[in-house]
Amino acid sequence: MSELKRTPLRDFHAAHGARLVDFAGWEMPVQYRSILEEHKAVRRAAGLFDVSHMGEVDVQGPEAGKFLNHLVTNDVSRLFPGRVLYSPMCYPTGGVVDDLLVYMRGAEDYFLCINAGNIDKDLAWIREQSSGFVVTITDRSADYALVAMQGPRAAQIVQSLTGAKLGLVKYYHFVEGTVAGIHCLISRTGYTGEDGFELYHAAGDAAALAEALLAAGTPLGLELVGLGARDSLRLEAGYPLYGHEITQDISPLTAGLGWTVKLDKGADFTGRAALLAEKEKGGSQKVVFFKTGDRRIVRAETPVLGPDGSVVGRVLSGTLSPMLNEAIGSALVTAAPAAGPLAVDIRGTKINLQLVKPPFVELKKSP
Repeated sequence: MSELKRTPLRDFHAAHGARLVDFAGWEMPVQYRSILEEHKAVRRAAGLFDVSHMGEVDVQGPEAGKFLNHLVTNDVSRLFPGRVLYSPMCYPTGGVVDDLLVYMRGAEDYFLCINAGNIDKDLAWIREQSSGFVVTITDRSADYALVAMQGPRAAQIVQSLTGAKLGLVKYYHFVEGTVAGIHCLISRTGYTGEDGFELYHAAGDAAALAEALLAAGTPLGLELVGLGARDSLRLEAGYPLYGHEITQDISPLTAGLGWTVKLDKGADFTGRAALLAEKEKGGSQKVVFFKTGDRRIVRAETPVLGPDGSVVGRVLSGTLSPMLNEAIGSALVTAAPAAGPLAVDIRGTKINLQLVKPPFVELKKSP
Protein backbone atom coordinates (compact mmCIF):
# COMPACT_ATOMS: atom_id res chain seq x y z
CA MET A 1 0.00 0.00 0.00
CA SER A 2 1.26 3.47 -0.85
CA GLU A 3 1.92 5.81 2.04
CA LEU A 4 -0.77 8.41 2.71
CA LYS A 5 0.02 11.99 1.81
CA ARG A 6 -0.08 14.52 4.62
CA THR A 7 -1.02 18.19 4.69
CA PRO A 8 1.20 20.67 6.58
CA LEU A 9 -1.40 20.55 9.38
CA ARG A 10 -1.26 16.81 10.02
CA ASP A 11 0.56 17.18 13.37
CA PHE A 12 -1.78 20.05 14.33
CA HIS A 13 -4.74 17.70 13.85
CA ALA A 14 -3.16 14.94 15.90
CA ALA A 15 -2.28 17.37 18.71
CA HIS A 16 -5.92 18.53 18.84
CA GLY A 17 -7.38 15.02 19.06
CA ALA A 18 -8.52 14.45 15.48
CA ARG A 19 -9.50 11.01 14.23
CA LEU A 20 -7.47 10.66 11.05
CA VAL A 21 -8.62 8.64 8.04
CA ASP A 22 -7.63 7.95 4.44
CA PHE A 23 -9.39 10.44 2.15
CA ALA A 24 -8.43 10.31 -1.54
CA GLY A 25 -4.94 9.17 -0.55
CA TRP A 26 -4.54 11.84 2.13
CA GLU A 27 -4.41 11.37 5.90
CA MET A 28 -7.18 13.77 6.93
CA PRO A 29 -9.27 14.48 10.05
CA VAL A 30 -12.78 13.03 9.78
CA GLN A 31 -13.78 14.52 13.15
CA TYR A 32 -12.38 15.96 16.37
CA ARG A 33 -15.05 15.70 19.09
CA SER A 34 -18.34 15.04 17.34
CA ILE A 35 -19.50 15.40 13.75
CA LEU A 36 -22.88 16.56 15.07
CA GLU A 37 -21.39 19.28 17.28
CA GLU A 38 -18.88 20.39 14.64
CA HIS A 39 -21.70 20.76 12.11
CA LYS A 40 -23.84 22.79 14.51
CA ALA A 41 -20.89 25.02 15.41
CA VAL A 42 -20.52 26.05 11.76
CA ARG A 43 -24.22 26.89 11.49
CA ARG A 44 -24.29 28.77 14.82
CA ALA A 45 -20.79 30.24 15.26
CA ALA A 46 -17.79 29.13 13.18
CA GLY A 47 -15.71 26.16 12.11
CA LEU A 48 -12.09 25.87 10.97
CA PHE A 49 -11.31 23.34 8.21
CA ASP A 50 -8.04 22.10 6.77
CA VAL A 51 -8.45 21.86 3.01
CA SER A 52 -4.74 21.90 2.18
CA HIS A 53 -5.19 18.67 0.22
CA MET A 54 -6.88 20.65 -2.56
CA GLY A 55 -4.82 21.35 -5.67
CA GLU A 56 -3.66 24.77 -6.86
CA VAL A 57 -2.63 25.58 -10.42
CA ASP A 58 -1.26 28.78 -11.97
CA VAL A 59 -2.49 29.55 -15.49
CA GLN A 60 -0.49 32.41 -16.97
CA GLY A 61 0.32 33.96 -20.31
CA PRO A 62 -1.10 36.18 -23.08
CA GLU A 63 -3.91 33.70 -23.86
CA ALA A 64 -4.63 32.54 -20.30
CA GLY A 65 -8.15 33.97 -20.26
CA LYS A 66 -8.94 32.72 -23.75
CA PHE A 67 -7.69 29.25 -22.83
CA LEU A 68 -9.72 29.07 -19.61
CA ASN A 69 -12.86 30.10 -21.47
CA HIS A 70 -12.22 27.12 -23.75
CA LEU A 71 -11.54 24.83 -20.77
CA VAL A 72 -14.56 25.49 -18.55
CA THR A 73 -18.30 25.86 -19.09
CA ASN A 74 -18.80 29.14 -17.24
CA ASP A 75 -17.84 32.54 -18.70
CA VAL A 76 -14.28 33.45 -17.70
CA SER A 77 -14.46 36.65 -19.78
CA ARG A 78 -16.70 38.19 -17.11
CA LEU A 79 -13.95 37.99 -14.49
CA PHE A 80 -11.87 40.93 -13.33
CA PRO A 81 -8.91 41.07 -10.92
CA GLY A 82 -10.15 40.09 -7.47
CA ARG A 83 -13.09 38.00 -8.73
CA VAL A 84 -13.64 34.23 -8.32
CA LEU A 85 -15.67 31.99 -10.64
CA TYR A 86 -17.10 28.53 -9.94
CA SER A 87 -17.27 26.24 -12.95
CA PRO A 88 -17.25 22.64 -14.10
CA MET A 89 -14.85 21.59 -16.84
CA CYS A 90 -16.21 18.91 -19.10
CA TYR A 91 -15.27 16.12 -21.44
CA PRO A 92 -16.50 16.32 -25.06
CA THR A 93 -19.36 14.04 -23.94
CA GLY A 94 -20.63 16.71 -21.50
CA GLY A 95 -19.60 14.64 -18.48
CA VAL A 96 -17.59 16.42 -15.81
CA VAL A 97 -13.80 16.20 -15.47
CA ASP A 98 -13.97 18.24 -12.24
CA ASP A 99 -15.51 21.34 -10.74
CA LEU A 100 -13.15 24.10 -9.74
CA LEU A 101 -12.64 27.71 -8.73
CA VAL A 102 -11.02 30.21 -11.12
CA TYR A 103 -9.30 33.24 -9.53
CA MET A 104 -8.31 36.21 -11.70
CA ARG A 105 -5.25 38.03 -10.36
CA GLY A 106 -4.48 39.92 -13.55
CA ALA A 107 -5.03 40.02 -17.32
CA GLU A 108 -2.53 37.19 -17.89
CA ASP A 109 -2.55 35.67 -14.42
CA TYR A 110 -5.15 33.18 -13.18
CA PHE A 111 -5.18 30.65 -10.38
CA LEU A 112 -7.24 27.44 -10.13
CA CYS A 113 -8.32 25.46 -7.08
CA ILE A 114 -9.12 21.83 -7.97
CA ASN A 115 -10.31 18.78 -6.04
CA ALA A 116 -7.75 16.74 -4.11
CA GLY A 117 -8.67 13.38 -5.59
CA ASN A 118 -8.46 14.75 -9.14
CA ILE A 119 -5.14 16.66 -9.09
CA ASP A 120 -3.15 14.34 -11.39
CA LYS A 121 -6.09 13.72 -13.73
CA ASP A 122 -6.97 17.43 -13.88
CA LEU A 123 -3.41 18.54 -14.57
CA ALA A 124 -3.07 16.06 -17.41
CA TRP A 125 -6.40 17.20 -18.87
CA ILE A 126 -5.63 20.92 -18.50
CA ARG A 127 -2.23 20.52 -20.15
CA GLU A 128 -3.73 18.48 -22.99
CA GLN A 129 -6.42 21.11 -23.56
CA SER A 130 -3.86 23.96 -23.54
CA SER A 131 -2.32 22.79 -26.81
CA GLY A 132 -2.42 25.66 -29.31
CA PHE A 133 -2.75 28.39 -26.66
CA VAL A 134 0.03 30.72 -25.52
CA VAL A 135 -0.24 29.76 -21.86
CA THR A 136 1.86 28.27 -19.06
CA ILE A 137 0.41 25.71 -16.62
CA THR A 138 2.19 25.36 -13.25
CA ASP A 139 1.25 22.93 -10.48
CA ARG A 140 1.49 24.86 -7.19
CA SER A 141 -0.25 22.30 -5.00
CA ALA A 142 2.78 21.52 -2.84
CA ASP A 143 3.51 25.22 -2.26
CA TYR A 144 0.19 26.10 -0.66
CA ALA A 145 -1.69 25.27 2.50
CA LEU A 146 -5.37 26.16 2.65
CA VAL A 147 -7.70 26.61 5.60
CA ALA A 148 -11.37 27.58 5.53
CA MET A 149 -13.14 29.58 8.24
CA GLN A 150 -16.92 29.18 7.89
CA GLY A 151 -19.93 30.34 9.88
CA PRO A 152 -21.81 33.45 11.07
CA ARG A 153 -18.81 34.59 13.15
CA ALA A 154 -16.16 33.76 10.55
CA ALA A 155 -15.75 37.36 9.39
CA GLN A 156 -15.44 38.64 12.97
CA ILE A 157 -12.74 36.09 13.80
CA VAL A 158 -10.65 36.62 10.66
CA GLN A 159 -11.08 40.41 10.87
CA SER A 160 -9.54 40.38 14.36
CA LEU A 161 -6.29 39.10 12.81
CA THR A 162 -6.04 41.22 9.65
CA GLY A 163 -5.91 44.82 8.53
CA ALA A 164 -7.70 43.94 5.29
CA LYS A 165 -11.19 45.44 5.19
CA LEU A 166 -13.19 42.23 4.92
CA GLY A 167 -16.50 44.09 4.78
CA LEU A 168 -15.48 45.29 1.32
CA VAL A 169 -14.79 41.76 0.06
CA LYS A 170 -18.00 40.54 -1.55
CA TYR A 171 -19.05 36.91 -1.97
CA TYR A 172 -16.86 35.19 -4.57
CA HIS A 173 -14.24 37.93 -4.46
CA PHE A 174 -10.75 37.92 -2.95
CA VAL A 175 -7.95 40.19 -1.73
CA GLU A 176 -4.37 39.62 -0.68
CA GLY A 177 -3.24 40.60 2.78
CA THR A 178 -1.78 39.34 6.04
CA VAL A 179 -3.70 37.30 8.60
CA ALA A 180 -1.93 36.88 11.95
CA GLY A 181 1.14 38.30 10.20
CA ILE A 182 1.06 35.62 7.48
CA HIS A 183 0.58 36.56 3.83
CA CYS A 184 -2.66 35.09 2.49
CA LEU A 185 -4.92 35.16 -0.50
CA ILE A 186 -8.20 35.86 1.35
CA SER A 187 -11.13 34.45 -0.61
CA ARG A 188 -14.77 34.92 0.44
CA THR A 189 -16.05 31.59 -0.78
CA GLY A 190 -16.80 28.28 0.92
CA TYR A 191 -18.47 24.90 0.81
CA THR A 192 -20.91 25.05 3.72
CA GLY A 193 -23.48 27.63 2.60
CA GLU A 194 -22.41 29.94 5.42
CA ASP A 195 -20.38 33.13 5.20
CA GLY A 196 -16.67 32.55 5.40
CA PHE A 197 -13.19 32.75 3.99
CA GLU A 198 -10.64 30.45 2.48
CA LEU A 199 -7.05 31.44 3.26
CA TYR A 200 -4.36 30.32 0.81
CA HIS A 201 -0.86 30.66 2.29
CA ALA A 202 2.64 29.19 2.17
CA ALA A 203 2.74 25.60 3.41
CA GLY A 204 5.39 26.43 6.01
CA ASP A 205 3.08 28.95 7.71
CA ALA A 206 0.12 26.59 8.12
CA ALA A 207 0.50 25.57 11.77
CA ALA A 208 1.12 29.13 12.97
CA LEU A 209 -1.92 30.43 11.10
CA ALA A 210 -4.19 27.62 12.32
CA GLU A 211 -3.16 28.14 15.94
CA ALA A 212 -3.74 31.90 15.66
CA LEU A 213 -7.20 31.41 14.14
CA LEU A 214 -8.12 28.82 16.77
CA ALA A 215 -7.00 31.11 19.62
CA ALA A 216 -8.93 34.07 18.22
CA GLY A 217 -12.06 32.07 17.53
CA THR A 218 -12.42 29.74 20.50
CA PRO A 219 -13.96 32.43 22.76
CA LEU A 220 -16.57 33.02 20.00
CA GLY A 221 -17.55 29.35 19.70
CA LEU A 222 -15.14 28.27 16.96
CA GLU A 223 -14.71 24.49 16.56
CA LEU A 224 -12.18 22.52 14.55
CA VAL A 225 -14.14 20.65 11.87
CA GLY A 226 -13.32 17.45 10.00
CA LEU A 227 -14.44 15.87 6.74
CA GLY A 228 -17.54 14.30 8.30
CA ALA A 229 -19.23 17.60 9.06
CA ARG A 230 -17.86 19.13 5.86
CA ASP A 231 -19.90 16.59 3.91
CA SER A 232 -23.12 17.02 5.92
CA LEU A 233 -22.78 20.82 5.67
CA ARG A 234 -22.32 20.82 1.89
CA LEU A 235 -25.25 18.43 1.44
CA GLU A 236 -27.54 20.61 3.59
CA ALA A 237 -26.54 23.50 1.34
CA GLY A 238 -27.23 21.45 -1.79
CA TYR A 239 -23.66 21.70 -3.12
CA PRO A 240 -22.36 18.96 -5.43
CA LEU A 241 -19.44 16.69 -4.61
CA TYR A 242 -17.39 15.34 -7.47
CA GLY A 243 -17.91 11.61 -7.77
CA HIS A 244 -21.44 11.91 -6.42
CA GLU A 245 -23.72 14.63 -7.90
CA ILE A 246 -21.31 15.31 -10.79
CA THR A 247 -19.19 12.66 -12.52
CA GLN A 248 -17.87 11.81 -15.96
CA ASP A 249 -21.36 10.38 -16.56
CA ILE A 250 -23.44 13.14 -14.90
CA SER A 251 -23.34 16.45 -16.77
CA PRO A 252 -23.75 19.89 -15.17
CA LEU A 253 -27.20 20.16 -16.76
CA THR A 254 -28.31 16.82 -15.33
CA ALA A 255 -26.93 17.91 -11.95
CA GLY A 256 -28.99 21.11 -11.91
CA LEU A 257 -25.95 23.33 -12.50
CA GLY A 258 -27.28 24.88 -15.69
CA TRP A 259 -26.39 28.33 -14.36
CA THR A 260 -22.70 27.41 -14.76
CA VAL A 261 -23.08 26.40 -18.42
CA LYS A 262 -22.84 29.47 -20.65
CA LEU A 263 -23.67 28.05 -24.07
CA ASP A 264 -23.83 31.54 -25.59
CA LYS A 265 -20.70 33.05 -24.02
CA GLY A 266 -19.14 33.70 -27.41
CA ALA A 267 -16.44 31.06 -27.06
CA ASP A 268 -16.52 27.41 -27.91
CA PHE A 269 -15.62 25.16 -24.99
CA THR A 270 -14.99 21.47 -24.52
CA GLY A 271 -18.33 19.70 -24.15
CA ARG A 272 -20.42 22.53 -25.58
CA ALA A 273 -21.93 20.52 -28.45
CA ALA A 274 -23.01 17.69 -26.14
CA LEU A 275 -24.43 20.07 -23.55
CA LEU A 276 -26.29 22.07 -26.20
CA ALA A 277 -27.85 18.84 -27.51
CA GLU A 278 -28.82 17.81 -23.98
CA LYS A 279 -30.45 21.17 -23.36
CA GLU A 280 -32.37 21.11 -26.64
CA LYS A 281 -33.55 17.50 -26.36
CA GLY A 282 -33.93 17.34 -22.60
CA GLY A 283 -31.90 14.96 -20.50
CA SER A 284 -33.07 11.45 -19.72
CA GLN A 285 -32.06 11.78 -16.06
CA LYS A 286 -31.86 14.46 -13.40
CA VAL A 287 -30.37 14.92 -9.95
CA VAL A 288 -32.92 15.56 -7.20
CA PHE A 289 -32.56 16.28 -3.48
CA PHE A 290 -34.74 14.72 -0.81
CA LYS A 291 -35.51 14.43 2.87
CA THR A 292 -37.33 11.54 4.51
CA GLY A 293 -38.86 12.54 7.84
CA ASP A 294 -36.89 9.60 9.25
CA ARG A 295 -33.49 9.44 10.96
CA ARG A 296 -32.30 6.34 9.09
CA ILE A 297 -29.57 7.40 6.66
CA VAL A 298 -30.18 6.52 3.01
CA ARG A 299 -26.78 5.37 1.75
CA ALA A 300 -25.29 6.08 -1.65
CA GLU A 301 -26.20 3.50 -4.33
CA THR A 302 -29.52 2.64 -2.63
CA PRO A 303 -32.08 1.99 -5.43
CA VAL A 304 -34.81 4.63 -5.80
CA LEU A 305 -38.27 3.25 -6.45
CA GLY A 306 -41.02 4.81 -8.54
CA PRO A 307 -44.80 4.75 -7.82
CA ASP A 308 -45.13 1.18 -9.13
CA GLY A 309 -42.16 -0.10 -7.13
CA SER A 310 -39.82 -0.31 -10.12
CA VAL A 311 -36.27 1.03 -9.86
CA VAL A 312 -36.08 4.52 -11.41
CA GLY A 313 -32.73 5.68 -10.07
CA ARG A 314 -30.13 5.50 -7.33
CA VAL A 315 -29.04 7.56 -4.34
CA LEU A 316 -25.89 9.64 -4.90
CA SER A 317 -25.30 11.06 -1.38
CA GLY A 318 -27.00 10.54 1.94
CA THR A 319 -26.52 11.73 5.51
CA LEU A 320 -28.34 12.79 8.65
CA SER A 321 -29.00 16.52 8.76
CA PRO A 322 -28.01 17.66 12.27
CA MET A 323 -30.15 20.79 11.88
CA LEU A 324 -33.30 18.98 10.68
CA ASN A 325 -32.68 15.77 12.65
CA GLU A 326 -33.70 13.68 9.64
CA ALA A 327 -32.06 11.94 6.73
CA ILE A 328 -31.36 13.99 3.61
CA GLY A 329 -29.72 13.14 0.33
CA SER A 330 -29.53 13.35 -3.43
CA ALA A 331 -30.44 10.87 -6.14
CA LEU A 332 -30.10 10.41 -9.89
CA VAL A 333 -33.48 9.44 -11.32
CA THR A 334 -35.01 9.07 -14.75
CA ALA A 335 -36.53 12.39 -15.76
CA ALA A 336 -40.15 11.23 -16.16
CA PRO A 337 -40.78 10.21 -12.52
CA ALA A 338 -38.47 12.86 -11.06
CA ALA A 339 -41.41 14.82 -9.69
CA GLY A 340 -42.28 11.86 -7.43
CA PRO A 341 -43.65 10.08 -5.56
CA LEU A 342 -40.37 8.27 -4.95
CA ALA A 343 -39.27 5.88 -2.21
CA VAL A 344 -36.42 3.70 -1.00
CA ASP A 345 -36.38 0.37 0.81
CA ILE A 346 -34.23 0.26 3.94
CA ARG A 347 -33.98 -3.23 5.38
CA GLY A 348 -37.54 -4.06 4.38
CA THR A 349 -39.08 -0.72 5.33
CA LYS A 350 -40.39 1.54 2.58
CA ILE A 351 -39.45 5.17 3.20
CA ASN A 352 -40.93 7.92 1.04
CA LEU A 353 -38.65 10.61 -0.36
CA GLN A 354 -39.89 14.17 -0.05
CA LEU A 355 -38.27 16.16 -2.85
CA VAL A 356 -36.72 19.44 -1.75
CA LYS A 357 -35.16 22.34 -3.60
CA PRO A 358 -31.97 23.01 -1.62
CA PRO A 359 -30.73 24.48 0.59
CA PHE A 360 -32.37 22.32 3.23
CA VAL A 361 -31.81 24.98 5.92
CA GLU A 362 -31.72 28.77 5.97
CA LEU A 363 -28.20 29.96 5.17
CA LYS A 364 -26.45 33.18 6.05
CA LYS A 365 -24.05 33.96 3.23
CA SER A 366 -22.14 37.23 3.12
CA PRO A 367 -23.72 40.39 1.67
